[in-house]
Amino acid sequence: MLQDLFALARRALLAVLLLGALMLVATPFASADDPDDPVRLVVVTAGLTWEDIDPETTPHLQCLADRSGAGAMNTTSTSVVSTKRQGLETLHTGYRGLAEEAPRTSGIPTPATDQWEQVDAEVSTFELDGPGSPSESTYPEIADALEAGDLVQVTAASVPRADGAAREQALSSLDATVGATLDELGGCDAADLPRTLLVSVAATDPEHPESVEHPGAVASRTAGLQVALDTAFPGQALTSGATKQTGVVVLTDVLPTILASHTASADGLIPGQPLRGTDHADPQQLALDRSQAAAQVDAATIPALGSWFVLGVIGIVILLVPPLARRPRLAAVGRALATIAPLALPVGMFASLVPWWRAEHPTLALTGVIWTGCALLSVLVLAGPWRGHRLGPAGVSAALVALLILGESATGSRFQLSSPLGAQPISGGRFYGLSNHLFGMVLAAALMALLCLFAVVRTPRARTVWTVVVGALVAIVCVAPSMGADFGSMLATIPAFGLLALLVSGIRPRLWHVLALGVGGAVAVLGISFLDWLRPAEERTHLGRFIDELLSGELLDVVIRKLAQNVAMTTGYPALAVVMLCAVLASSAILMPGRLRWRRLAALDAEHPASYSVRVALVAGAWIGYAVNDTGPVLIAAMLGIWLCHLPAVLPAPAEPGPSPDSAPRAPTD
Repeated sequence: MLQDLFALARRALLAVLLLGALMLVATPFASADDPDDPVRLVVVTAGLTWEDIDPETTPHLQCLADRSGAGAMNTTSTSVVSTKRQGLETLHTGYRGLAEEAPRTSGIPTPATDQWEQVDAEVSTFELDGPGSPSESTYPEIADALEAGDLVQVTAASVPRADGAAREQALSSLDATVGATLDELGGCDAADLPRTLLVSVAATDPEHPESVEHPGAVASRTAGLQVALDTAFPGQALTSGATKQTGVVVLTDVLPTILASHTASADGLIPGQPLRGTDHADPQQLALDRSQAAAQVDAATIPALGSWFVLGVIGIVILLVPPLARRPRLAAVGRALATIAPLALPVGMFASLVPWWRAEHPTLALTGVIWTGCALLSVLVLAGPWRGHRLGPAGVSAALVALLILGESATGSRFQLSSPLGAQPISGGRFYGLSNHLFGMVLAAALMALLCLFAVVRTPRARTVWTVVVGALVAIVCVAPSMGADFGSMLATIPAFGLLALLVSGIRPRLWHVLALGVGGAVAVLGISFLDWLRPAEERTHLGRFIDELLSGELLDVVIRKLAQNVAMTTGYPALAVVMLCAVLASSAILMPGRLRWRRLAALDAEHPASYSVRVALVAGAWIGYAVNDTGPVLIAAMLGIWLCHLPAVLPAPAEPGPSPDSAPRAPTD
């Protein structure tokens, strides 16, 4: 049996590597050829959103947008809230925030390096955002600098966040500045207009920027997406290798765009990728949709998902209160409600299929989308032939959660942008693939599906094969660069499913087994990362860029930065600290049902002994995932939520009250 298991594991690992290599053939996003024209003019502002550009009120901005590639641009990150002065530094250094104020673990080089010095051209800067109007000689000076071959930066006035006359006046002033600059160059429609970028580098330009420049993911998500234009891609939607999403780019992409257009290289590694164009029927409407959805999704998520999760809470209460759980009909209702509660998670991933943000009441629209999708999936879960088995609906529900989330990533992460629980472009996290919370959902749901499956698949060989097959599927989608592109998931997936395969095969795991599984996960992810690194720089994902960091000697800094972020999330957010405490207690409780006299869980183990093995793998995968990911608490919270719903749904009914037994049954250990 041990030789067969190792042979099967070798085949699975080889399949992961081979399929991961095949995934490298597929380009993550379609784009136009790189333009030959160097960037000559960069117009910089702040606070300009796609809602502001209108042919009536901002005709010059509209004209420039019509002859440019259009994108909604993120200017923040999960740890930085950008103001205009931060955005201007980012424009020149390629790193978010202010280098002098960045913590040592941020990875931002200090002192800041002006990467524009790498360009083989003079750099001319014109400040047009001071008090009063620019002098009449300013615009001819801009034209003269461009005529001389300079790289010109024009810093225009910002647009205040408050609505009203002040904002309208600022928009009018900005539009006039852009119009006067372009008119001096022959007009917006001039055929020989030099390649021009217009970027809004921040959502705010406060009088006292230090008052709002502070780290915090919650604060950064209050900033809206900004306008980005590039005349090199007329009529196209902007994208980049950093986002791999049509119509969405990042502020850190602007510097690589400038450097690449001048065939210059940055001094050291920078996070952004050059802007590129993608064909789209209406790129400006796409950028507006991206902006509106991103601005509204946070406020709409809690009511939309929470209203459905209420059903699950009701079901859990019924199942965990013994007098209620002993009533067969009421318990059946409780199991149904708890079983379908997690379906809101995959439905939320695909919510952007319906443009709910365009509705008059976006929150109600998103709630309707969630409830409709969940209702359809609930029929499938509760009405199928598996409904006759107590564990059947829960197993199908868990399988749907895992398969739909994996399927969304496998198809290029085309639906999750600005959907509940998907990638949120405002916060500047991951824009594609499997984020840590999504991987947590997949791992928890896949293991729950296996627990339910093992109730009907009873031979050790069949259970081992199913474990390896499911583990390989999860690993392939998680790590493939054109799919999940998640480095840390492989480090947790192979040990978790490998350990489960050993347990259900009847082999008692030993220390060298555990070490071999850990090494196998590391070898697999490093192999795929190396293959990804062999691709052109603009097509690499997080995996390939990890090899860049490894070769540049930054590995230790990266590890320290990720560990520091993990600890900061755990200690800096009280809600996550409570979740982590609950996770520690739950991990101990589900592994010691006998000692803790959790009779219903012990009864489940007596009925289906493999359920204990699945829980061992769950705990191992959860805490390995926590250790190797920079947002480990979010991963733990996602896994805890899935099992909090599904585990009560698979427990047997409580026994009738009577004399306490001398000792509760202990869970199997093999």
